[in-house]
Parts: sequence; C-alpha cells; structure tokens
Amino acid sequence: MATAMERMCGAALRRSSVLTDCSFSWHKNLSLRRNLVIWKQPSFRTLFTDRRKLHAALVVRTFRLRPFHFLLATGGGYAGYRQYEKYKEEQLEKMGIEIPIKLASEWEVSLYKSVPTRLLSRAWGRLNQVELPTWLRKPVYSLYIWTFGVNMKEAAVEDLHHYRNLSEFFRRKLKPQSRPVCCYHSVISPSDGKILNFGQVKNCEVEQVKGVTYSLESFLGPCTSTEDMQFSQTSSCSSLQNQLVTKEGNELYHCVIYLAPGDYHCFHSPTDWRVSHRRHFPGSLMSVNPGVARWIKELFCHNERVVLSGDWKHGFFSLTAVGATNVGSIRIYFDRDLRTNSPCYSKGSYNDFSFITNNNKEGIPMRKGEHLGEFNLGSTIVLIFEAPKDFNFHLKPGQKIRFGEALGSL
Repeated sequence: MATAMERMCGAALRRSSVLTDCSFSWHKNLSLRRNLVIWKQPSFRTLFTDRRKLHAALVVRTFRLRPFHFLLATGGGYAGYRQYEKYKEEQLEKMGIEIPIKLASEWEVSLYKSVPTRLLSRAWGRLNQVELPTWLRKPVYSLYIWTFGVNMKEAAVEDLHHYRNLSEFFRRKLKPQSRPVCCYHSVISPSDGKILNFGQVKNCEVEQVKGVTYSLESFLGPCTSTEDMQFSQTSSCSSLQNQLVTKEGNELYHCVIYLAPGDYHCFHSPTDWRVSHRRHFPGSLMSVNPGVARWIKELFCHNERVVLSGDWKHGFFSLTAVGATNVGSIRIYFDRDLRTNSPCYSKGSYNDFSFITNNNKEGIPMRKGEHLGEFNLGSTIVLIFEAPKDFNFHLKPGQKIRFGEALGSL
C-alpha cells in the first residue's frame, strides 16, 4: 500500500516537473520571439532616417551623371540640327535657290570659341605622326580615300604602304604632269579647292562667302612701315584699303579658296612676286567649311592665320593661309622660325617678321607655281592683291578648281 502511494506521488511530481519545464520553455520561446520581432521591425524614426539617406544618395548620384548627359544631349541635338540645316542648304543650292543668311549670335560664337580646338588640334597632330603598322596602313588610308574622294592616281607614290603615318599621307606630293601650270594668265590657283568668293574689295570689307563679310584691317592687321612692306605713302586717305593700293587707277581684289580634307594639301605661289613680310595671328581653330563660313561673321578673323605680303608687277600682293579645326600646323617652306598653334602664343595678338634685311633688300622671290607651303589637313587660302581695273576673274562661285588653273588675268 505504501509502495503504491509512493508510486502515485512520484508520478505526480514528475508530471508537475514536466509542466513546469514546458511552461518555462514556452515563456522562454515567447520572450525570444518578442525580441526577434523587435529586432526585425525597427522603429519608424530609424526607417525614416534610412529612407532619407537612400534618397540623398540617389540625388547625389543623379547630380553626378546629369551634366554629362545634359551636355551629350544638347551637343548631339545641336549637331544634328546643324547637319539638318546643312542638308537643306545643299538641296536649295542644287535647285538654284538663294540661301537666306542666318548669322550666329554672339553667345553662339562665344560658345564655339570656348571649345578647346587648339588643344584638340595639337592632339590630332600628334596622333597623325604615330607610325602605323604596315598591315594597317592600307585599310586606314583606303577608308579615308573612300570617305573624302581622294584621287590617288595623281599621287607621286600610289602605294599606300609607303606612307608611314597619316601626316605623310596628308602631305603627299603629286606627279609633275598632274598639275600643269597655266602660262597665259597672270594669277593661277595656289591650290586645289572650291571657290567661295572673289571680286573687288569695297569699303574695306571682304566677302568670305556671298553676303557675309569681314573687315580688311581685322584680317590683315594694321599697316606696317613702308620700309618693311614696300607700301607707298602717297595716299592721304587713312583707310587701309587706300594705303594698300600703291598705283593710281588700280583696285584691290580678293579670292577665297576652301581646301576640303580630300584635296591636295600643299599650296604654291599664285604668281611671280616677292614676299617681304610675314604676320602670324594666333587664334581659334574653328571649322572653315562653307556652311560655317556662311554662319559666323568674320570667321577668318577669329581663326589662326599666316599672312604673307609683298608686291608683284602691279603693286601689293598677299596670300593668307587660314588654320582650321585639326589644322593647327601651317608650314611655310622658307620660314623656319614660324610656329603655329603653339601654346606660347596667346589669342588676340600677332607677331611680325620681315624678310628684308641689310643683306637682302628684295625679300623672298617666288616664281609662279613654286612650292610655298602646306597644311596638315584641309583649310582656306585668301588672296588679296592690287591690280588694274581691267583685271578679270575667270571663275564662278562654288566651282571646283585645281592648282595651276587660271584665276584671272588682264
């Protein structure tokens, strides 16, 4: 009996212990669950702070990317607009319709001039001098020939593997018989290219294209002493145009020739004359293609240029080589001191050099058709010269011309 009672008490004690353990385990699990819930669900303040930090991070990231996207979008859109305008102008020219003049505003010119074209042109010049592997020369030059319509049959060396870099290819020489020099006219074309404009200089204004002019003094600079440039001081008029006309009854004429990237890049003497003075204008290197020349007034006055001036049998004569984008290098063969697109020269200035010395009173004599200089890519040449009133141009605006062909005669 006692034994049975002991067994019943032991069972009750064990049952109570199990219930106590279960209760303790249940309370422990509940406490852990509560702690887990509290850890998983942060307070509203913490959540708000984290969201604000995330939003701030997204704003910062967007701000960092936005300027690039903005410039890319606006620049691409503007370039596309200009290409569309150029296409419309070409279509109007084909139909013989006169294109209305739309000059760039001051802010557009300032924006264009702010582009580091001088630095980019120096970088392009160095890239052009990198020697290409032999296997790569033909594909690269063939692409350029196809793009710009280069006639390699006229080149002195037709083998594309001969040209070690792009610079040598740009400055390729021609076969002597490919450009016969006209002997029957007073002035010949100094280069291949397209005639943008020609005619008389009136009121000290020169036309870069039809309807768009630039100042003669801004382009050539002030007149130097007659000892250096062989000018006459007989004129009492203060305008530069009258100072340049040295003989009574003569007029001042001009001709603008645009060299495309696919043209022959050397230029020659357009007549028999003597070069007595060189004036170098450091400046911008904006594009000088006909569309831009029609858009920006005094484009040639903004750009870097080299003015060679002197005299021929009828009086004053000058040839100006105008630089352009990727054409920072203008070379004059007899002028070894000339350095164009150099960082040591600042925009808005000019530097002079006289070829007349105590030992050389005549300057540099040049024969018609003689090699004079070269560009590293296409650009523009402007002739401004004095001639009798019966001088006639044998040209049409927009026509293609080649070196050696006649420009005009008496």
